[in-house]
Amino acid sequence: MAEDRNQDPQMDTEGLYQEDNFTDRKVGAIRRLSPVRADGSADPSRPVLFIGQAEIMTNMGPVPINFEIEAKTLADAVVGFAPAAQAAIERTVQQIQEMRRQQASQLVVPQGPMPNLTGGGGRGGKIQLP
Repeated sequence: MAEDRNQDPQMDTEGLYQEDNFTDRKVGAIRRLSPVRADGSADPSRPVLFIGQAEIMTNMGPVPINFEIEAKTLADAVVGFAPAAQAAIERTVQQIQEMRRQQASQLVVPQGPMPNLTGGGGRGGKIQLP
C-alpha cells in the first residue's frame, strides 16, 4: 500500500476530509475530520471521524500517540477521549515491551566451546608468575 502511494501521488477525490483541531492545552488534542467533496462542500454520505492525540513520556523522551475516538459529535469525543487514550497507551506500552523482548533475544551467543581465557592451560583464574 505504501508503494502504491509513492508511485501514484494523486489525491483521492472521494476520500477528502476537512480537518479541525481542538485542544485543552493540557492533556491532548482532538482532530475532527469532516468529509467533503472535491468542491469543498460537505459530504453527508460519509461519517465524521475523531482522532485523539496525546504524548506519553518514556526514558527516551515523549512518544506521540494517535487513536480513533468512537463518537458522533465533538462533545462525545471529549467524553470518549480518556478511555480511548488509555487503551492506546496500553497498546503502545505493550508494543514497546515486545520490541524490547525482541531486541533482547537478538543477543549474539558464541558457538562452540569457550576459548581458554585464563592463559594457564585451564588451571583456573589464579595469577601465574614466571
